[in-house]
Amino acid sequence: MKAAHAILPFVRGMDEHERLCLLGLSHVEFLRPREKFTLITIMKGAAPIFDLALADIARLVGRKLSTRLWQPGQILDSARQTQNDLTECGAQSIFYWDTGYPAQLREIYDPPVTLFIRGTLPDNGDALAGIVGTRFPTGAARTAAFRLGFDLGREGICVVSGLARGIDREAHEGCVEAGGRSVAVLGNGIDRIYPVSSRPAARALLDRGGAILSEYPPGVPPLQYHFPARNRIISGLCRAVVIVQAPERSGALITAEYALDQGRDLWVHAAGIPGSAGAGTGRLADAGAPVISGAADILRDWGMSATAFPIDSRHGSAADFSSRTLEEELDGNCAVHGGKTYWRT
Repeated sequence: MKAAHAILPFVRGMDEHERLCLLGLSHVEFLRPREKFTLITIMKGAAPIFDLALADIARLVGRKLSTRLWQPGQILDSARQTQNDLTECGAQSIFYWDTGYPAQLREIYDPPVTLFIRGTLPDNGDALAGIVGTRFPTGAARTAAFRLGFDLGREGICVVSGLARGIDREAHEGCVEAGGRSVAVLGNGIDRIYPVSSRPAARALLDRGGAILSEYPPGVPPLQYHFPARNRIISGLCRAVVIVQAPERSGALITAEYALDQGRDLWVHAAGIPGSAGAGTGRLADAGAPVISGAADILRDWGMSATAFPIDSRHGSAADFSSRTLEEELDGNCAVHGGKTYWRT
């Protein structure tokens, strides 16, 4: 990985054909994101790239290319179909030069040229925190991820993760249960949710005003090599990343590496260190990553104060705690998840 920095000045006054060609480049997976920017810079736009032969492209990016996938006419046809698909599903695409493109993400070494979005992105300037980890967490780590997402969401901090089962989904669900906004970054097109078991969580985060985004056009399947690339976007969007629990060789450790490379804060959660399931988390802690026990540690580091209230000050004796909690839940003041109560206000 390489140090993060902005790539190039904005392209202004893009016409519809230029935007179509930029959309077409999202279908060209044999080119790396940085190579696409190189071509756009040299050719002074995306449209002239589609007049080049493959040999010309290889010469300009400085890498041998051997593929039959460079079919400019077919690629632009695919881009037109993508435009139709986005309209039909109420989604949108934005480009690196658009004002709505996330400012934090624009600064990384290899940002996506195009983002495909369902829902609403947070405003530029909002604090975002990434929460990631293993798909097979321990019970303690699962609870910690939900709690962390909930507490950050309650404080108005947007939680970013990958919508995978396990830690990612718990973090999304916690944030949404608190009434917060969450962003899910996919390793496939935004027209499908992978895994299928995450569909309810995806629907809930959209209903709460969050977003689902990807650099891959609608229709692109969840291929294995997409997910490491997806992780750079999770960290790139955020001010900080928390690894809740990760075994050795976990994909979450790739996110951690990206976070460090991009100059983001990196923390590990104390609940995810013990045992083999936390071997990777423990290694990060041993290497100097700060260990946190909850959202209060993050807020303190960011100079923010939590708005949480002491539960005992709101409730009476233990005898009537259960019935009063049920009343509070029905009134929308708290959520019960995994046998624990989480207070929204």
